[in-house]
Amino acid sequence: MRTFEHDKEHGDVPAEDPRAFWDARYASAPNVWSGQVNAALAAVVEPLGPGSALDLGSGEGGDVCWLAQRGWFATGVELSAVAVQRARELATATGCQDRAHFITGDLTTWRPPNEQCYDLITASFLQSPVRLERSSILRDFSRYVAPGGHMVILAHAKPPTWLEGTGRGPSSFYTPDEDLAALDLDPDTWEIKRADTILREATGPEGQPGVWEDSVVVVRAA
Repeated sequence: MRTFEHDKEHGDVPAEDPRAFWDARYASAPNVWSGQVNAALAAVVEPLGPGSALDLGSGEGGDVCWLAQRGWFATGVELSAVAVQRARELATATGCQDRAHFITGDLTTWRPPNEQCYDLITASFLQSPVRLERSSILRDFSRYVAPGGHMVILAHAKPPTWLEGTGRGPSSFYTPDEDLAALDLDPDTWEIKRADTILREATGPEGQPGVWEDSVVVVRAA
């Protein structure tokens, strides 16, 4: 049976190996991302006391290193070995290598050792133009949030203004309601702390000024 989730995550998606795609993407430039924390994540996490954290799809390590610099013991899992190497270099350069750890892993099969749970699990813009079992990944990893811990999901909710009408951009966008539906949380054991969208100014690859609309979902385990 085809579901909305299946259509959204598999319709019109190139049949390309995700690991090869992302290794090539990261190898195409010295740095793909800024190396800085996502501002929306920082705003949500700043009030929380440090603990253990897991970042899903950690890229070049900006979020993990930011967490580690603030006292978190943070682990990032990323499909691309190229990105993981850069993340480790960033941790060393910023002096947080004792608290920031990076693993090359496929989130469809990798699971925390010994069923470890975390005080914070994050997924920042876990979106891809090639195959990504995003909904099942988010749902599966929600069970690794420790009691009293949080899960934070950031996503592009729609294309940036400079791509409007072009048909380009990530193959799927996700609203807060869609991510909450993907999580399928038990209301007796989870509290929705936040589910909304924010606007942020950004610059396109050719210098175009524009705006992203991003989804922010924060849930807390009882």
